[in-house]
Amino acid sequence: MTAQSVMNGVKVTPAWTADVLPGFERITLAAENAFDGPVDVVLVRRRAETGTGSAVLYVHGFVDYFFQTHLADFFVQQGLHFYAVDLRRHGRSLRNGQRPNFTMNFDEFLEDVNIAVEYLRKEEGVNWLLLKGHSTGGLVAALYAHRGLGRKHVEAVFLNSPYLDTNLPTWKERMVEPLVALLGRWFPLVRIPGFSQVYGQSLHEDHHGQWKFNTEWKPIEGFPVFAGWFTAVHRAQAEVQRGLNIECPCLVMHAHRSSMPVKWNEDAMTSDVILNVEDISRLSERLGPNVEIQAIPNGVHDLILSKEASRNIVWGILRGWLVRIRNVGMAGLVCMFGSWESCWVADCGLEVLSQFV
Repeated sequence: MTAQSVMNGVKVTPAWTADVLPGFERITLAAENAFDGPVDVVLVRRRAETGTGSAVLYVHGFVDYFFQTHLADFFVQQGLHFYAVDLRRHGRSLRNGQRPNFTMNFDEFLEDVNIAVEYLRKEEGVNWLLLKGHSTGGLVAALYAHRGLGRKHVEAVFLNSPYLDTNLPTWKERMVEPLVALLGRWFPLVRIPGFSQVYGQSLHEDHHGQWKFNTEWKPIEGFPVFAGWFTAVHRAQAEVQRGLNIECPCLVMHAHRSSMPVKWNEDAMTSDVILNVEDISRLSERLGPNVEIQAIPNGVHDLILSKEASRNIVWGILRGWLVRIRNVGMAGLVCMFGSWESCWVADCGLEVLSQFV
């Protein structure tokens, strides 16, 4: 085990070290022991050249870890320091003997986010924080912004295809989902059906995709899914269904359509094959009073792993939203384009949208 010290109440490794991704650094923040023993929370960073105190903290999804370097490139170009947390039992934080990505309570993941938020505030000089979550990480980020211990330090939230509801037919949601959730309370280690390989195949360069990632941390076939994990998801999603109160600005993006291929199909390259985008749109309205929802043409589940044209739409919308909520540079943009509305249209790059209409 790596030697650790205590810094402002948070156990950390002595110093930042080189990460597996070139140009990035990592540090291990150790949480309190969990039901399965010691756990690690690894924080990855790439700091912007400016001396700003603004930053983004990225929270990944299930069968996932941080590897999307172009996401960091975008935020650094906006003058934000970039940080990503690999949650306990995920990616860099996965210890030998642990069940990958498993939890029986999402409060564990909220604790991981809180450890990272506290470290950014106390040790990295961060005084403006955007919390970004993808898929299951989007559910974690939403709950943290709603009731996390450090929610008052989150100035904005960006959710990329958040896992707000399980993608099941209505009859299964009503009859099967509650039974599986009950099963997980008493028999948490019972295996249940997992996710299709199609999504992983659509992403990795060795199959049909263009991205390179560690398949030990993000296997194409996914990790085993256990009933206890499903129960934890069910409880977390029930909170969203009852309604959250995220007070800060919240941007939600999702693909413009879903598809459910059981074997390889080109649809996987231009749609969300994991979640139902109608569920995302419907439930996003329950996140808080200041939510903006955007559908991305030809986007995939992780929108920033979509084809370039769709990614450009994401960057344009996100850039414009950041300018508006931070109120930085807007006066200059208004002068350039003549009005607030013209500024928004220009900054979202709607010339890219024209490819799809």
